[in-house]
Amino acid sequence: MQILRKTPLDQIFVLDIETVPCVGCHDDLDDMLRLLWEHKCHALRRDKGWRTGPEDVEPMPSHLEAASLFAQAGIYAEFGRVVCISVGCFNFDKQEETWRFRVKSFADEDEKLMLREFSALLARKPQYLLCAHNGKEFDFPYLGRRLLINGLPLPPQLDIAGKKPWEVAHFDTMELWKFGDRKSYTSLPLLAAMFGIPTPKDDINGGDVARVYYDEKDLPRIVKYCQKDIITTARVLQKFRGDEPFHDDAVVYADDVSTVMRRS
Repeated sequence: MQILRKTPLDQIFVLDIETVPCVGCHDDLDDMLRLLWEHKCHALRRDKGWRTGPEDVEPMPSHLEAASLFAQAGIYAEFGRVVCISVGCFNFDKQEETWRFRVKSFADEDEKLMLREFSALLARKPQYLLCAHNGKEFDFPYLGRRLLINGLPLPPQLDIAGKKPWEVAHFDTMELWKFGDRKSYTSLPLLAAMFGIPTPKDDINGGDVARVYYDEKDLPRIVKYCQKDIITTARVLQKFRGDEPFHDDAVVYADDVSTVMRRS
């Protein structure tokens, strides 16, 4: 893809975020958020084919009750929160004449602190573009919304209000794969399989993150899961450029995952 080949590889941040509901269970919501979540559930039920009216007497299935649907709350910035952001960048090793991929993760119970540190990284590198799988519909807007909710300024890369779509130069590997097709969603594991790239996230999946965070209190496990995603996304990006993806020994970790704070 020419658009990728014209962009310096070492000026791209590849990222992924992991999110959970804002509280551990539906009962922990305050009265206002509980009411607003119920309003949100009306739309979720319609999407699942459930229609209600004055003449309806059939009881609502348990899986459509507000408490059950709250398991999905983490994907909405208004009802969720970020627990991990993993960022990767390419560096060319002139001595070895090969690309290295440096990985750094931000993970903390304190979402505001974590977002502030992540935002500071982006602010120091305003020329860097962002890349994520489904980033334009999920990661980028989610981060922007959570930054504002936490009273933090937007870094240049996420301060895109008022810009036309073609003025936002970030990359989305899912969007690039569509080639203009708007009818389907292609997951990262499927895209990786098409290119013979090892499938990411073989330990847990997105539906497990809230449980691992709130019940198992194992944030380092979530960090590892998140890091696998950016490594795979970076390799897919290289394939799109017509390059050979880097090997595992080219990955450099900025932090030891074991030092990431465990929730107590």
